[in-house]
Amino acid sequence: MDRRDFLKAVPAAALGVAAPAIRSAQAQAPTRNETLLLVQEYGPNSLDMQGLGSSQPVNGVALNCYDRLVSFKRQRVDDVTTSFDINALEPELAESWQEASDGMSVTFKLRADARFHSGRSVTARDVKWSLDRAVSIGGFATTQMNAGSLEKPDQFVAVDDKTFRIDFLRRDKLTMPNLAVTIPFVFDSELAIRNSGGDVWAKEYLKNNIAGGGAYKVEAWRPGTETIYVRNDDWKSGPLPRLRRIIARDIPSPSTRRALLERGDADISYGLPPKDFSDLAAAGRIRVSAVPVPNAIWYVALNSANPPFNNVKLRQAVAWAMPYEQIMQASLFGRGVPMFGGPSTPARLTWPVPFPYASNIARARALMAESGVGPFTTSLLFDAGSGTIAEPMAVLVKEALAPLGITVELNKIPGANFRGELNKKTAPMAIYRFGGWLDWPDYFFFWNYHGNNSIFNIPSYQNPAMDRLIDAARFTQDPAVYAQNVRGFLELGMHDVPFIPIAQPFHDVAMQRSIGGYQFWPCREPDFRYLTKG
Repeated sequence: MDRRDFLKAVPAAALGVAAPAIRSAQAQAPTRNETLLLVQEYGPNSLDMQGLGSSQPVNGVALNCYDRLVSFKRQRVDDVTTSFDINALEPELAESWQEASDGMSVTFKLRADARFHSGRSVTARDVKWSLDRAVSIGGFATTQMNAGSLEKPDQFVAVDDKTFRIDFLRRDKLTMPNLAVTIPFVFDSELAIRNSGGDVWAKEYLKNNIAGGGAYKVEAWRPGTETIYVRNDDWKSGPLPRLRRIIARDIPSPSTRRALLERGDADISYGLPPKDFSDLAAAGRIRVSAVPVPNAIWYVALNSANPPFNNVKLRQAVAWAMPYEQIMQASLFGRGVPMFGGPSTPARLTWPVPFPYASNIARARALMAESGVGPFTTSLLFDAGSGTIAEPMAVLVKEALAPLGITVELNKIPGANFRGELNKKTAPMAIYRFGGWLDWPDYFFFWNYHGNNSIFNIPSYQNPAMDRLIDAARFTQDPAVYAQNVRGFLELGMHDVPFIPIAQPFHDVAMQRSIGGYQFWPCREPDFRYLTKG
């Protein structure tokens, strides 16, 4: 199953939320049906998703407390879940936009009535300061902006108070969709600069304070304990949310979070182990939404830059030895789409797509012999923070490779240190889950297979032929040329197999049956703007 088959479109009008009755009750305290209790493993370590070192949940802060120029168009999946169409954009802070006839710029008209939480009107100068910051601050924010050819402050022009232009460096199909992810959000620049303490990007202030105009404000932030959001009743960039208060409580124990859901004491939870989601879905009392995460896979990476895994025959041998079905059942509990056992050529020109490898120890032994590599000992890194999935996966990999004469030592790394260890590019083997926000195969391959050796190229794979195919696909305007190059790099990836795909994961969310309006976005964090209760 592929995400494109999984989604069913519905008219945009069916996705709106009526607001008049809500607005008339603004002065009243939130009722039980206007208050949501979310229980999660951990919350934001910062309030600034553009800041260095921001954790995954900070995306949720950016999503709910700040506006972007545009958003992806929403698509209905089923009666519970709405996802998105990456090929269609709709207004958020910008009420309209127009691309230039030469295709080298786009001009946005901002909503006349949009205001920040401070009460100040949003201007094009705020948008420019915010995007200047995103391409200049470094780290993940700048990396993500660069993925859509948004690289230099002089690309961003405040034409007048309500008109903003982006000049393109090149024709890049990722530029406009990249404006809809959580990174290019808009700050109240005057508030940020006033409290910057002389720092040009007000990093310390924005790490600890919201300077936005989004649908929610942060009422209280207690790192490691809870984050409390309250609705911004003056929000104009969409239908006013039904929920007026959100309590997001940090509870590290998954068994406690599950118990709170089953007792009815919590409304919704993310990040439970796959077994819990499987059990809850089977029992039927708690509703479970499952969306295949776009552009994402669980995989085993083999360090192709260093011996012994710089030997392609050895990598192929390991791929044929993987215990795929056992991993799907014992590690993922079926919560994903298998990415193994596919045809020898790509079944479709999308990503992820099943690789041709399946468990076949005879083929694995034959390729091991062809490789000329004798028995050896190696190590396999995995993230303790994803231990409920990664640890049983690692144990199964260790057992499966023993018949090849490969002794695997397991190296469990604390979650806070895991990315740093990967970035050293020295681990012989690693278990990882990558998910790309922009759902094109060339986007995934650029970050994970390209010779620029980005932080996501875990095996440090280098192949000039691969680079040429990826680059040609990224920037061509010809559909036939695009298809030819995508097929080329998919086939090369299958042959060289620096990554061994296991599964496209589900993004699972458990919620009470009284909860409606669940919205899935690429950042995989809860969007409170559309949720309803009761």
